[in-house]
Amino acid sequence: MSLCEIVRLEGYIQSTYLAVYPDKIMLLDGGCRTDVTMVLDYIKTTLKRPITDLKVVVVTHMHPDHAGGANKFRQETGCLIVSADKKDQWYSGIGGRAMHFVDINLGYYVARRQGRPFKNLYYSASLKPDITVKDGELVPKFDEWQVLETPGHTDRDLSLFHLPSRQVYTADLIIKLRHKFVAPFPVYDPKTYIQSLYKIRDLKPSMVMMAHGRELAMDTADFDHFITQAPKHPRTIKDTIKHKLLWRKGGNFRLFKRRRD
Repeated sequence: MSLCEIVRLEGYIQSTYLAVYPDKIMLLDGGCRTDVTMVLDYIKTTLKRPITDLKVVVVTHMHPDHAGGANKFRQETGCLIVSADKKDQWYSGIGGRAMHFVDINLGYYVARRQGRPFKNLYYSASLKPDITVKDGELVPKFDEWQVLETPGHTDRDLSLFHLPSRQVYTADLIIKLRHKFVAPFPVYDPKTYIQSLYKIRDLKPSMVMMAHGRELAMDTADFDHFITQAPKHPRTIKDTIKHKLLWRKGGNFRLFKRRRD
């Protein structure tokens, strides 16, 4: 019988999940840099545990609400950072740094939409994990948790499957807004993204833990319906701008034709 209690905390712009054991704690994602104090206060005040009981922080991908607190957690607690086995940094090169700037500002946009007070979201564009993991491997020190590679949103998204309870944390793979499920923004590789959805569906999880949403039971029919609505083309800032420009050009062209006629 598992001794794990999974706790959901309200992060700055996302749900943050802790796997709490009698002798150790794992943070299922790195959160925003503004979440560090909140999580550590929860460990000290609510759990009445030393912050050094936080042994592992997983970073499922490099966006500010998933990687923003990781380095600070390591600095404060000595925990290990575990992330995907990727040779290159997500935000590499000049283009990557520009994307990092854009993603931080998208974080501010989400915060404003949620009515959150302004807080500093800046974090390093590069991550040096202590341990890298691949699909099917177990999280170091937490062998009840299996790593699943579920890319599409980015090239390195991870999900975490709790084997005893069959609960799965899917980070940004699925987002719940009010009464409907939506795909994340961006989706860089729609074919891979849909494959990732099938992968989670085929697990038949007892519960899906979402970073933007809550824990929610999803059956096969829920997944199948969502998959039919999933993006079939890339959804990135670059693609959005390009499509809008093309639409405007097309609209102007049609207007010009009508005036000539």
